[in-house]
Amino acid sequence: MKVLLFNSSSHKEGCTYTALTIIAKELNNANIETEIIQLGSENIRDCIGCGACKKLDNQCIFKDDIINEIIQKAKDADGFIFGSPVYYAHPSGRLLSVMDRLFYAGSAAFKYKPAAAVVSARRAGTTASLDAITKHFTINQMPVISSNYWNMVHGSKAEDVLKDEEGCQIMKILGKNMSWILKCIEAGKNSGINLPETEDKIYTNFIR
Repeated sequence: MKVLLFNSSSHKEGCTYTALTIIAKELNNANIETEIIQLGSENIRDCIGCGACKKLDNQCIFKDDIINEIIQKAKDADGFIFGSPVYYAHPSGRLLSVMDRLFYAGSAAFKYKPAAAVVSARRAGTTASLDAITKHFTINQMPVISSNYWNMVHGSKAEDVLKDEEGCQIMKILGKNMSWILKCIEAGKNSGINLPETEDKIYTNFIR
């Protein structure tokens, strides 16, 4: 089993990365492979809603960034952790651009697989950021992994995060809960329990 963890901070080994490494350690202790994907500081396009991906076998039409590479990795992954710093009480714009395109073009690679959102902040804006990230999971029928509090750490630099004892415990428990759910899903598959049947989506609006 494998979990992909996404660091959407431009600081490669900052607060968000530190939180993700704590989760990864717990997953590794449970014999689950992990990979932390650095979204870096290179340009990443927004989704433009062109719909071309529907004709491209779950690939985005734009091939000048890492989105299609991530979709390919997601096909073979079993779970996901999306991590972000908090900017003006919202996740990084980089992460939102990535997730909008991943879940629009490559939703099939993520569907029914467990996921969690993790945020880091100096002080506030964390719960609004968690909500924005998590909505991507719930619209795609993905089990959402929790801890013993909201999945957040606090600090202005990596060493501050390590001083946040409660935050570090939250990350550890999140890792344990993710590994437990993954093993439960695996046990279910081995017992012949299949994924639920998906109905064709009904689209409506509020115009009569």
